[in-house]
Amino acid sequence: MVLPAPSLDDRRFQDFVDDAKRYVQQRCPEWTDHNVSDPGVTLIETFAFMTEHLCYRLNRVPDRLYVKFLELLGLRMMPPTPAEVPVTFWLSTPARAPLVIRRGTKVSTTRTESEESIIFSTLADLPVVPTAISAVRRVTGSDVASTNQTPAFELGEEFDAFDEPPQLDDALLLGLVAPAPNCALRIDFVGDSAGVGVNPLHPPLVWEAWCGEDWVECEVTTDQTGGLNRPGRIVIHLPGGHETSIIDDQRAAWVRVRVIEPLPGQPTYSSSPRVRSLAAATVGATAKALHGEIVEFEDLGESEGVPGQRFQLARTPVLGGAHPAVLEVVDDAGWQEWTRVENFATSGPDDRHFVLDGVSGEIEFGPAVRLPDRRLHQYGAVPPRGARVRMRRYFCGGGVRGNVARHALDTLKSSIPFVSGITNLHPSAGGVDGETLEQAKARGPIMLRTRSRAVTAEDYEAIAREAAPEVARIHCFTAGEDDVSSGAVKVLVVPAAAHKNGQLLFADLVPSESTLARISRRLEEVRLVGTRVLVEPPRYRGVTVIARLIARTRLDPEVVRARALDALYGYLNPLTGGDEGAGWAFGRRLAHGEIFALLQRVQGVDVVEDVRIYGANPVTGERGAEVKRLPVGPGGLVFSYDHQVRVETS
Repeated sequence: MVLPAPSLDDRRFQDFVDDAKRYVQQRCPEWTDHNVSDPGVTLIETFAFMTEHLCYRLNRVPDRLYVKFLELLGLRMMPPTPAEVPVTFWLSTPARAPLVIRRGTKVSTTRTESEESIIFSTLADLPVVPTAISAVRRVTGSDVASTNQTPAFELGEEFDAFDEPPQLDDALLLGLVAPAPNCALRIDFVGDSAGVGVNPLHPPLVWEAWCGEDWVECEVTTDQTGGLNRPGRIVIHLPGGHETSIIDDQRAAWVRVRVIEPLPGQPTYSSSPRVRSLAAATVGATAKALHGEIVEFEDLGESEGVPGQRFQLARTPVLGGAHPAVLEVVDDAGWQEWTRVENFATSGPDDRHFVLDGVSGEIEFGPAVRLPDRRLHQYGAVPPRGARVRMRRYFCGGGVRGNVARHALDTLKSSIPFVSGITNLHPSAGGVDGETLEQAKARGPIMLRTRSRAVTAEDYEAIAREAAPEVARIHCFTAGEDDVSSGAVKVLVVPAAAHKNGQLLFADLVPSESTLARISRRLEEVRLVGTRVLVEPPRYRGVTVIARLIARTRLDPEVVRARALDALYGYLNPLTGGDEGAGWAFGRRLAHGEIFALLQRVQGVDVVEDVRIYGANPVTGERGAEVKRLPVGPGGLVFSYDHQVRVETS
């Protein structure tokens, strides 16, 4: 991609004339005739004309050359990365026959008058498998053998779900006729209230599915039974590895509900629930989707058979991250896939390599370079003359806009038989905007200095950013800073997270294990010998603000309260907070006075009567003592937790 050249001086002819006349008024007040007929004004216009030409040439020298040098170094602007989220497709009726939801199915948020819809596309085909219960068994505590309850289940007789009284790890096993990976399973339960003693809103139970090597916990989105104590429906989401297994000579796809250790203060069962009847059916399925659109089989044209040929994609930007673009060239053996590389430095004449600029969407094949001995060397193969070139698949879109809240996706862009609706049970994450020119220019000297070798803190941050462009912020501490020991560095990673009503969920600020592992592997390759690299999330310091405000006359207090809360959640934010809106500074403490000033600037606030700051634990919700200054600690970030604002009228 040709990087856009900045303008060092954007003044034009009339700007120079106006500036000169202002200087005349300041330094030569006796000159009063500023009309175009005055000879002095004629000279001013002449010099303004010449100066404009000089500025035109100036704008094409220093910064432009700097940008061109970065292009020679191979610097390319990073494309945006897409947010990802599991999307659940709900069926209009329980599945009776297999159904496949095809890859590339588009779902979106609701379009409003002020905002366009945000489109997501599924990444793989999603089979929806019908299933039913074929076997029922019961396991007591840590016993290896199980008790067969299938005859009682088939005859409609009552039986105990667990031992009497229930013990830890008692389990009721349900065998399904077929595994249903990634499907939503509805279990219709009919029983009585014999399982007394538990809190029906938080029973000490967990649903699990067998996935070949171990039991994997299932997410439960609906439980009308109050801990198997009344008739109702339970909807669980089976993991992707669900498969069949043999338990005591019975072959089935097993799921189970197991008694677990209750939380402190949580009651447990005093007697076992009784089961009268059970039934199960598939009512939905979940597929991973990303913010963007999948473009497939885009024809790029015919090759001219010359080195360095370039083709242009129709859609941009091409997404980065873990979603590779696939290019194919046809030959006598059919369509052959070529490999994408960062550059042609190590490519031989027969290597089927290509370079793709994700921001501009430009594809380049290997060039021919004349060596000092006058020989012409080909870097990378060239498609033969007349060969058709196509992109079999690539993804376009992405950006921070795709970090949507849970249940934000509710629109199916095209109808699918037997699918009644869609939703996302979790917020999406990972969407990051593409790199700007200023960011690319700042990265250029670091790239030139490091040459894929991490020495300084800036080196670690730049290389980590290249390894995981989907994260929002990266900060490195060297030995002696924070609690980093000698011979080590610590890299703090803040993932991109979705805002819901201006607020963040604390769980969304923890980067995934795969992201941390990818950064660790890359930094392990480039670290200095003897340096230990720690990659982890930062320490978050919860903060709660309690304030009392006086609204201006004739203003709605609720509107002012909403504005004050938006200001607090926006300012005390690890991603968008701080004075510059780029995220709270690592290790920066919070002072009482800046919150007072922040609330005083809120539109509609007349007087800030009272402001109090408390430390808070965002996990337990425990609030600390009131403070005037809240220390965050080295490498820490503030996190807004449950602000409370009261607004009164004057």
